[in-house]
Amino acid sequence: MSFWRHQLSGPTDPARDAGWNDPPARKGFFTDTSICIGCKACEVACKEWNQLPMDRLGMTGASYDNSIGLGASTWRHVAFIEQTSERIEAARESGRALIDLGMPALRTSAPQPAILPRATAQDASRAQPQGITLTGPGTSAASEVGVAPTGTAALGTDPAVESGVDPGVVGPGVVDLVAAQEAALAAAATGTLPDFRWLIASDVCKHCTHAACLDVCPTGSLFRSEYGTVVVQDEICNGCGYCVAACPFGVIERREDAGAGTISGVARAGSGSASDGTVATRADTGIAQKCTLCYDRLHADAMPACAQACPTTSIQFGDLEDMRRRAGERLAVLHANGFTEARLYGANPDDGVGGTGSIFLLLDEPEVYGLPPDPVVTTHDLPDIFRKAGYAGLTMLAGAALSFLGRHP
Repeated sequence: MSFWRHQLSGPTDPARDAGWNDPPARKGFFTDTSICIGCKACEVACKEWNQLPMDRLGMTGASYDNSIGLGASTWRHVAFIEQTSERIEAARESGRALIDLGMPALRTSAPQPAILPRATAQDASRAQPQGITLTGPGTSAASEVGVAPTGTAALGTDPAVESGVDPGVVGPGVVDLVAAQEAALAAAATGTLPDFRWLIASDVCKHCTHAACLDVCPTGSLFRSEYGTVVVQDEICNGCGYCVAACPFGVIERREDAGAGTISGVARAGSGSASDGTVATRADTGIAQKCTLCYDRLHADAMPACAQACPTTSIQFGDLEDMRRRAGERLAVLHANGFTEARLYGANPDDGVGGTGSIFLLLDEPEVYGLPPDPVVTTHDLPDIFRKAGYAGLTMLAGAALSFLGRHP
């Protein structure tokens, strides 16, 4: 019974459920927002590889965000959220409450493989000093007063060192998050650091275990790939828009205006658009579009373009189980260092969509990032609906049968 129930909601293997024989390991993303720097390299790489047109760029007046949100032409979107110290403390307190209640955890019944190497580990042994003097708060690597950072002699002495002020134990060679936080607080106390922070998050399609967009598609335009991802075949899409309304994350969208922007490069095969070899336009107006997790690159054993371009490994790609494990390890590190506001999103296979193929480490509640706190797939309540409809039918039959009892011919 549980097998059939999990075809509609709950943990399951979506590729096998879709009929793939001996599929490869399910693939997915782990987006660690705590190390995202908002460079938007992922956005650019996504548009370049998938030949997506530029769209509605502009300033909102409330953020550095100029692409505003996910859409038919923006399959990766970097959000900027400004927070004051009061909101940071509220997020931290909310996180403490989650930890006290017991946050949803990964299952521990299965044997745990060896801990993976740190995703952010880098070998800098062969790096050469560049002689660039860094003078801003939190940028100096000097740990002792009077000791200049390596490489500063070429352009002069560090002003902070020259003035006798300890710049704090922060910088590119320091990994102690607590010390870095204390140094940042000290800088804030002296008025040299703004009293706010930016939450920066690179959002993308969640590639749900139970995808509502796929469930409601009447043409088979959306399909489950052998990697467990959800892909749109725009050649089959009829533009009905059912998937747009069904997605609990607001990811998928119909492209309303193909002429809103142009893209550089060769015209997309089958688009029917004219090109002089340097500029092309997409002609698929009205067709639903979203991230495919670079389905074509997966066939070539390459990682998605956004993960390939990310300079901080904020976007990681691989087997979904490995991504879940890395997310859990990173969460434990942040909690151990006092960042109680850190939490995982999409890593729980018992949530309303059976877990997602895109896992996020957030530093505040999901609503702050524009994410639904409890997404539910359209088919989640079908067993309960059918059961109640069955009870109603049996009740009607029983009532009809009782109406004939006691009647005389």
